[in-house]
Amino acid sequence: MNLDFAKLNGLIPAIVQDARTGEVLMLGFMNEQAYEATRASGTATFYSRTRGKLWRKGEQSGHTLRVREVRVDCDADTILVRVEPAGPGVCHEGYRSCFFRRLRDDGAVDVVEERAFDPNAVYGGESRQ
Repeated sequence: MNLDFAKLNGLIPAIVQDARTGEVLMLGFMNEQAYEATRASGTATFYSRTRGKLWRKGEQSGHTLRVREVRVDCDADTILVRVEPAGPGVCHEGYRSCFFRRLRDDGAVDVVEERAFDPNAVYGGESRQ
């Protein structure tokens, strides 16, 4: 199947889900090279829009994502990557999931998860994976 990388200027959204629990862990973007690297290695690799380069999830933290299954949406422009996470969390802020905040009706935000690890200990003050 050919994925449609053209709609978002060479990128596709990659929703990352824990294959065991079903929890959504993060959203990343892949270009064709990141997708091929993911397929070849079995470890999730993304394209960093801010850095303009590929990055393998966990290359700094060790919190890698072992790919168990990849699903594609009906338009072939988004993928769901079902993974086995290594490590306590995937979020660079120290949480298991990047979706650790809930928006309230009044516009306020509540943190609804516990930190899974100390990001300063993992990244040495740098808050990016």
